[in-house]
Amino acid sequence: MMVPSSGLLLVLMCCPLLGLVQSASGNKASDNKLSESDPQRCMRHHFVETIAHPIYKCNSKMVLLARCEGHCSWTTRSDPLISFSSVLKQPFKSTCSCCRPHTSKLKAVRLRCAGGTRITATYRYILACNCEECS
Repeated sequence: MMVPSSGLLLVLMCCPLLGLVQSASGNKASDNKLSESDPQRCMRHHFVETIAHPIYKCNSKMVLLARCEGHCSWTTRSDPLISFSSVLKQPFKSTCSCCRPHTSKLKAVRLRCAGGTRITATYRYILACNCEECS
């Protein structure tokens, strides 16, 4: 019979509902991720935006853009930090997930301006979104 480490046993006894307890092997007991069918999950949403130069008189253009929006998980976590200093500047390490762009590509659109000149506007088009650690 394998006996868990005393630290893990203490956490389970004190906090039985703790969703993110890590076992000795490093696997998460539960990661509380939203299911693929949940309409509120982190995903890419398309919208149309009009690009116009803020100063020069140029023809505007409508472009298809994408943004990342939605929920990542139901759990955030704050762990106490161990220090050998008498002053703890940050006594806790907090972790949470944010819906962010995972992959994107650079795109450009050319605006025709007065006098026949052209100005190029650039932007990132989001290809995929992921839940990543917030910073």
